[in-house]
Amino acid sequence: MGRTGDIEATLRELTPQVLGALVRHYGHFDACEDAVQDAQLDATVAWTERGIPRSPRGWLITVASRRLTDQWRSDSARRKRETTAAAMQPTEERLPAITEATDSADDSLALLFLCCHPSLSPPSQVALTLRAVGGLSTAQIARAFLVPEATAAQRISRAKQQITAAGARFHMSEQERAHRLGAVLQVLYLVFNEGYIASSGPDPLRVELTDEAIRLVREVRRLLPEEGEVAGLLALMLLTDARRPARTRPDGSLVPLAEQDRARWNRALITEGVALITETLAHARVGPFQIQAAIAAVHAEATDAEDTDWAQILALYDLLAGSSASPMVLLNRAVAAAMVHGPRTGLDMLADLDQDRRLSGHHRLHAVRAHLLEQAGDRTGARAAFEEAARRATNIPEQRYLHAQTERLAANNPTHK
Repeated sequence: MGRTGDIEATLRELTPQVLGALVRHYGHFDACEDAVQDAQLDATVAWTERGIPRSPRGWLITVASRRLTDQWRSDSARRKRETTAAAMQPTEERLPAITEATDSADDSLALLFLCCHPSLSPPSQVALTLRAVGGLSTAQIARAFLVPEATAAQRISRAKQQITAAGARFHMSEQERAHRLGAVLQVLYLVFNEGYIASSGPDPLRVELTDEAIRLVREVRRLLPEEGEVAGLLALMLLTDARRPARTRPDGSLVPLAEQDRARWNRALITEGVALITETLAHARVGPFQIQAAIAAVHAEATDAEDTDWAQILALYDLLAGSSASPMVLLNRAVAAAMVHGPRTGLDMLADLDQDRRLSGHHRLHAVRAHLLEQAGDRTGARAAFEEAARRATNIPEQRYLHAQTERLAANNPTHK
């Protein structure tokens, strides 16, 4: 990986823990995050020159704490605190150094629930957690939300301010935790998706994000073993991640689901995921993540693409559409309908989705239309749709795949060059 890669991986792993430790110790979410970001920059410079220290977590906590202390002692910070209640002002007693020896807890999970504070709107909860716990950039968060980057940045900034104004508490009642669970699961789902299908950049996937999302869902399930949607989300992630070894070729190009070598799928993950969703559906109230896991299980149990039970998948998507207005759910439902009733049915459903501003500019809508047009025999229309999808895609492997489809159709239909 090299020193730079090792540093990036270490910072990505430890930053949520360090931020959680500071917020638990000092409060003031926004100031703590600023201090941790400063510590990250210091670490990048220092560790590049001298190597990663023996205790990188302790190093980051110490530097971030000093940055926070310096910030609070500055004249500008003091002026900003003039309108703050005296009880909220830090004192020397409130600023003891946090060290590895005195604070060894992993606060990532507590930070996750904190970011889903009820004072925040659901989109702000998700955006802040993706930033603070998932380590995603503002641009990546905007792609996950299908919103402009400026909108995502505004949500994150406002959310940090609201968290601080509401008071940052790491310890919460079971009722508070249950109230935040839905937002927490949605956050982890988006973190996993960003890792499994990177929204931008040269890599088709970011394994560190999928692994972290699965780890955190396992932790949430350990705390809440009876929650069906927690088990459903874990099953969905396991069944989806099982396809990872077959998703790319040696050159990094993407392999569509229908063309994947299913012998390369991770059978251990499939076995665990199928068993988990089977048990959960028999006992828990059914929710959206459980339905999606059931869909993934149908795909996983098919020996090849031709054996896929698309009628069952369509029925599950019909059920899911009744509880979720997600544009991606509706897009996938159109694909399933096309597999059952023919491409024209799917294309008619896509026409309705063209009016959804959350999806109309997304490359996946145009890519699905291209595939369905080709199935319907309209190769010229398919080529144009592939070109449009490639133009809108921001992930380089996806761009290459879409360009390859365009070239394939052009080569087979030279009169339309």
